[in-house]
Amino acid sequence: MLAAPIAAQAEPVVIELYTSQGCSSCPPADALLHDLAKRSDVIALALHVDYWDYIGWADSFANPEYTARQHAYARAAHAATVYTPQMIVGGVDHVIGSRPMQVMDLIQAHSQKEYPVSVTLTRADDYIEISATASQEGDYVFEIVRYTPQASVDIRRGENAGRQLTYSNIVTDFDQVAEWDGAGVMTIRAAAPGDDPVAVLVQRAGYGPIVGAAQLR
Repeated sequence: MLAAPIAAQAEPVVIELYTSQGCSSCPPADALLHDLAKRSDVIALALHVDYWDYIGWADSFANPEYTARQHAYARAAHAATVYTPQMIVGGVDHVIGSRPMQVMDLIQAHSQKEYPVSVTLTRADDYIEISATASQEGDYVFEIVRYTPQASVDIRRGENAGRQLTYSNIVTDFDQVAEWDGAGVMTIRAAAPGDDPVAVLVQRAGYGPIVGAAQLR
């Protein structure tokens, strides 16, 4: 017998934290993301980058694809550098991730926006069903994100040597699965095995704003 599908709340604010276990200034941002991960109106995602691995500790969650994504955001924003901890809110607003007041102000501003894409996400067994409608046509991409809710790491070398740090919403997969012009109803059925949470982001192509999102915890 198939499990009853579970529906997700749509259009929360998406926050991407670019962080590293080897970065001494990152733990406050990691702690902030832990708090944001508890909110139902936010999709909080930790993307661990690998460019600090050389300073003595290789981040066990790092993925060069996440480093590439951060660099792509920088190019889209005409920024000269990337850094940690960086939060990107809604795909467009960049802020130092250890500045909670600025982060909260951006969340508030994004929560008042009307998103042009409405996303419905359901799960049955090892699959998710995505349905999206748009109030305006555009050049959109669909991204499926899997993440681990929490894990602790004993860091033995580098800037955080001797500390046990706990991380939240650690991204393990970030895959672009479809493109869409915003016409009609977009439906996607994708494999999502296991119990880890899943989020779906709809983003303007070229690392533009996130125009719709939903998650299943």
